[in-house]
Amino acid sequence: MPKRIIALGASNLTRGFQTIVATSRQEWGRDIEVIAALGHGRSYGSESRVLARTLPGILQSGLWRQLAQLPAVSTRVLLTDVGNDILYGFSPAQILEWVEEALNRLERYSNDIVVTGLPRVGLTDISAPKFLFFRSLLFPRCRLTFSEVAESARIVNEGLMTLAHARGARFVPLRAEWYGVDPIHIRPSRWQPAWREILCGEPRPGRDRMPFMEGWRLYAMRPEHQRIFGVEWGAAQHGVALRAGGRVWLY
Repeated sequence: MPKRIIALGASNLTRGFQTIVATSRQEWGRDIEVIAALGHGRSYGSESRVLARTLPGILQSGLWRQLAQLPAVSTRVLLTDVGNDILYGFSPAQILEWVEEALNRLERYSNDIVVTGLPRVGLTDISAPKFLFFRSLLFPRCRLTFSEVAESARIVNEGLMTLAHARGARFVPLRAEWYGVDPIHIRPSRWQPAWREILCGEPRPGRDRMPFMEGWRLYAMRPEHQRIFGVEWGAAQHGVALRAGGRVWLY
């Protein structure tokens, strides 16, 4: 029975974070610890910026230092949202090298690891105009073509599957029905079944609801390090205790 969740990801993890915390608490109890490195547009190995906010790469975050300081407990790992680095122009080989390094580090703390694939297996079932719209909206600096991104996504998705299987991790393909008009982000109406299936390995229904104010408190939490308009905004992480149970660290 996990007592700690380590979660690595980007915008999907950020948007669904309150659901993940609520699901973990319902499934494994009020003492659950959730340690996450996330953020919109987050890169695994490079600094990333969305609008005015800049975050360090997940591999460069303070999460690893914190894990080394905490006592060992039963832990489940969630590694997701790998696709951003394709749109930042990094090669599939580089992206998979970063993921492999993350897995090497994570295996020091757990052999219970969940790896998700890319949304819609590389955007291959959306039109080129729709791709161009979302590329311009979400990654305005990207100049990669639809075919280039689709091919890189295919390679990365296959690489993630191979890495997961080689290490005995559970690989979870992302279901097309979890998405709507937006081909990248899981629909809010599907957060509960999607994250329960990803995190717990089964799509059964649950009451994974978080009190409204607690959910906003989580969404407003500041990570240990970020820059806004170039100014550092730090927040020491001591594990925020939630009223309904559980503690959260954010990096």
